[in-house]
Amino acid sequence: GAPGDVNSNVLVARSTGDAQLDKAVWQWLSWDKNQKTKEQIESLLQDGKHKELRERLCCRLSFGTAGLRSAMGAGFCYINDLTVIQSTQGIYKYLERNFSDFKQRGFVVGYDTRGQVTSNCSSKKLAKLTAAVLLAKDVLVYFFSTYVPTPFVPYAVQQLGAVAGVMITASHNRKEDNGYKVYWENGAQITSPHDKEIIKCIEECVEPWNGSWNENLVDTSPLRQDPLKKICDSYMEDLAKICYHRELNVQSSLKFVHTSFHGVGHDYVQLAFKAFGFQPPIPVPEQKDPDPDFSTVKCPNPEEGESVLELSLRLAEKEGAKVVVATDPDADRLAVAEQQENGCWKVFTGNELAALFGWWMFSCWKENRSQDADVRNVYMLATTVSSKILRAIALKEGFHFEETLPGFKWIGSRVKNLLDNGKEVLFAFEESIGFMCGTSVLDKDGVSAAVVIAEMATYLQGQGLTLAQKLVDIYEMYGYHISKTSYFLCYDPPTIKRIFERLRNFDGPQSYPSCCGVYNILHVRDITTGYDSSQLNKKSVLPVSKSSQMITFTFQNGCVATLRTSGTEPKIKYYAEMCALPGHSDRSVLEEELQKLIEALIGNFLEPAKNGLTWRSA
Repeated sequence: GAPGDVNSNVLVARSTGDAQLDKAVWQWLSWDKNQKTKEQIESLLQDGKHKELRERLCCRLSFGTAGLRSAMGAGFCYINDLTVIQSTQGIYKYLERNFSDFKQRGFVVGYDTRGQVTSNCSSKKLAKLTAAVLLAKDVLVYFFSTYVPTPFVPYAVQQLGAVAGVMITASHNRKEDNGYKVYWENGAQITSPHDKEIIKCIEECVEPWNGSWNENLVDTSPLRQDPLKKICDSYMEDLAKICYHRELNVQSSLKFVHTSFHGVGHDYVQLAFKAFGFQPPIPVPEQKDPDPDFSTVKCPNPEEGESVLELSLRLAEKEGAKVVVATDPDADRLAVAEQQENGCWKVFTGNELAALFGWWMFSCWKENRSQDADVRNVYMLATTVSSKILRAIALKEGFHFEETLPGFKWIGSRVKNLLDNGKEVLFAFEESIGFMCGTSVLDKDGVSAAVVIAEMATYLQGQGLTLAQKLVDIYEMYGYHISKTSYFLCYDPPTIKRIFERLRNFDGPQSYPSCCGVYNILHVRDITTGYDSSQLNKKSVLPVSKSSQMITFTFQNGCVATLRTSGTEPKIKYYAEMCALPGHSDRSVLEEELQKLIEALIGNFLEPAKNGLTWRSA
């Protein structure tokens, strides 16, 4: 029968007429000790809302491009106290099988500043429960005493020799969401097969163990250590290794504004600027302190550009600051804006910033390399939906460029592999403003990227150049790379599936389109199925990723375009880029051609009106 604290008669009387659902409801009400989320399920049951109960209770969380991510609230496919306990129990089981010294080496737990009053759910509380599950099993836990940037967790895993770590964050998602990001002993986010195996382990032990709910263990257990000071000091010390012009930074008159988007970034970016010898950047007062409601922005994603940077741009104008740096709420991504001659602001895209970072990190390497350093040992990486500008720089300069699947977890693992083989990795990025400068952290890091951009701007000012002018120089030298990325919202998974299946059976069964409007298609690569028409054996070189949709078209005119579903949000994203060779550069012609091609891509392949897709800006 049911445990004593649940009135089992109430449950029987309220049977939903669906045995699977009844069982799930019963489990939830017997296991959940959070009054708020328990009441959410109880009231749905009382109101006979069986469809919503089924949506909340009859499916599980699964690992996407950034670990587990979902809305906060009651239910097995939401982020809440119970699902975090279950996930951590699964991870405990998996790590215990894989590492004989797991308990001694320990586990890192970090968190951001998200929260939801109606579910009595906050990142810190979820982090305490994560720690509790492990402490109750006698595992050494490095639990940060306050919120930290996401990159601090993978950094700490490596520095402390821990077997793994978890960061409780939903990065730049809407305020309703939270998440659970898992890092392996190598300091990179987990990739398959670990994620699949962990899910199996979670399913083996869904009932909370004794002690799993004891969130006070982080305050009382002798096995809990606070790594904050050690990691922060060590991080700043390592960061200084990619500072190449301290003497310029110290004297610089250039002013910077920083916004931390109501998240964790403020204190850490201030320290990073100090580590490079800069005056601290001017913070945006309304956005510098944590606020789980993100009350001054319509969405806490700096990628959205000028609309969400409003406060920082106005402050910069008032203060005479020429450059604005914006870290997203968990400080792993960076947006940059620069005031132009005419007073307008240019908000750089992730691909444009990558061109600047790639040029900068290579130039700094070249100037500071030892006599016997070989350029053929040097690498830069990008995800396959990002600009190919690094490929162009690599071809001309003689270093290596590699691509991975979308998601920084793939970059992190590959970089670790290259480093283990004695290679030198200078820079890696994804177009959604995720940058990795140097290899202290094997994940994207907005804190280090912010201060590297500041040093770059300072150096360029000494040359009489702005970031925007230097970007044009880079394109003139390596060839113009004009790209555009945007998305449609689609809340109906069957529609998404139908759109992609139509592309796979376009001119008949199992035949991809040979043209898109007037544009001829040269090659098609389908990561979902593993097909690639450009390879002799027709098999994709990048690993297959069955759980998400992703198709890339290479056009006769040199444009490369990808359609894919987001791993973290209900979006269909599109990416398109025109690459020109150096010297073949009439920018406006390229831009016009790209715009027309994108219109054809949307009209012919996505059919937004017919499929009820919502345009990004709407």
